[in-house]
Amino acid sequence: MDRMQVTSKILAAKVRKGLQWRDIATRIGQSKEWTTAACLGQMTFTKAQATAAQDLFELSDEEAAWLQIVPYKGSLATAVPTDPLIYRWYEIVNVYGSTIKELIHEEFGDGIMSAIDFSMDIQRQEDPKGDRVNVVLSGKFLPYKTY
Repeated sequence: MDRMQVTSKILAAKVRKGLQWRDIATRIGQSKEWTTAACLGQMTFTKAQATAAQDLFELSDEEAAWLQIVPYKGSLATAVPTDPLIYRWYEIVNVYGSTIKELIHEEFGDGIMSAIDFSMDIQRQEDPKGDRVNVVLSGKFLPYKTY
């Protein structure tokens, strides 16, 4: 048994039960974005969150224990993603990454945006020309220190 096998079991239960991520998030008690990442093996569950997931996905005690272990982060199988949706994010960073970097440095100084002290919100934005995906990423600014 390993974390990837637990992730596969969670996804199978989600499909079998016809669940939506927002409904799962309500049961786990976190945002749909965090919950999805956690169920996909990228976050660590607390005991209470693991118990809720265990009940929802019909997991064994061992499987629930795996949810509470800090995972190896990074969910892409290849350096350049092949899934079209994920590839578009790669393309966005490839095209706009230097712009994002330049503007963050100009506004905040020399540092980085945290992916640890971080939140994300994904919403559907209705538009008569075709609905849009609205993604807000919010990370704490971490300045480089001198020593």
